Amino acid sequence: MSSGVQPREVSRKEGGTQLCAAAVEVDEALARMDRQVDWLTRLTPVNIDEIREEFFASGFRHMPDSTYGEGLVDDAPGLRKTLFDLPVRNIENPLVEALLLEKQRELDRQIELVRMRDCDGFIMASIDLFGHVDEQLLDTAETVLARVPVVERDKSDVDADYFIDAANHAVDGFKKRYPSFRCEVIKDDTPGTALYTSMGNFHVAFDYRTARARVDPLIQHEVGTHVVTRHNGRCQPLHTLAGGLADYDELQEGIAVLAEYLSGYLPAPRLRVLAGRVIAAHMAVARASGSEIYARLVEECDLMPEMAFDTALRAKRGGGLTKDALYLKGLAELLAYLRHDGDFEILFLGKFALKQLPILKDLLEDGIVMPPRVLPNYLQDDGARQRLDRVRTLTIEQLFQEKPEA
Repeated sequence: MSSGVQPREVSRKEGGTQLCAAAVEVDEALARMDRQVDWLTRLTPVNIDEIREEFFASGFRHMPDSTYGEGLVDDAPGLRKTLFDLPVRNIENPLVEALLLEKQRELDRQIELVRMRDCDGFIMASIDLFGHVDEQLLDTAETVLARVPVVERDKSDVDADYFIDAANHAVDGFKKRYPSFRCEVIKDDTPGTALYTSMGNFHVAFDYRTARARVDPLIQHEVGTHVVTRHNGRCQPLHTLAGGLADYDELQEGIAVLAEYLSGYLPAPRLRVLAGRVIAAHMAVARASGSEIYARLVEECDLMPEMAFDTALRAKRGGGLTKDALYLKGLAELLAYLRHDGDFEILFLGKFALKQLPILKDLLEDGIVMPPRVLPNYLQDDGARQRLDRVRTLTIEQLFQEKPEA
């Protein structure tokens, strides 16, 4: 059955190879629906400041409920009908069909995740979409916490305005070299949201502070990874590579964290936080309260109170979200890929999962997928290239820097 969505063209041609009309229609519709669902924004609390104040005022005993913006309850049936009316089975190229069919199924799971927000079935919806914390990942997190030293965090000495100026400078550099590069750096007036990228724009909370040495690594995390891969995906014949193929989050976050190391400063506390997120997600699935998660993060994981609060709150989003466990899992799997001489630059052609790389390589040979047009700035630096060579021999608990590397 056809969705009734009219493609802008009968076929999309790149490098001498055409996508059939059905592939173009499905690809454009999936990319549009991905933007429409926007599960991350819909699961971000709008009352973080109030939760923090009440939680700390209670002596860390009671974490108030999160309040969210617009949901998808009323729109879910219509979205699902549109989604499953798409002519995926009419796509002529079986590799393209496989990728877009997988994305169709993922979008259905994302709709369900938002629809189940704050309902009893949310945890199962989260596990269905992002996976659970298995014993291997839990062991990895505990190894990091046991072997990565507990050191004092760098003092926060720059504010949001300083950070935004630096981010705008980085974005402007890309725009000068690549006129079609799009990214807006937004000062977010929602308290406590820190840093995040949504729909290709980089959000910086108005109250954000960090150490000066962490500014560029964090920009490389957000802009050098999330924005760059979105831009490269937008340049692809398959536009779903901009919003992300199914299960792309794991590799994206792995690359983004590695970018901090390659650009010169991934401190020990940052690696410990990623391990703490695994612990928090595991506890959230077991229906531990926010205060119980916080207590363990402070007392056993040695996280600072503010970071422990942020980690616990993130884990309790929607009723228990396992997505944050993907940072450490993605980093571990990326290191394994690199240890087997995996090509790093190819990972920037768009947003996808490592399991999809063999198909994408075949599509590259066929001219249906193109090499990345833009690479992060740090890959032009000899020091970063040397660190990339070093990474290929490191275990995950060794992936931190005691001080910034020039």
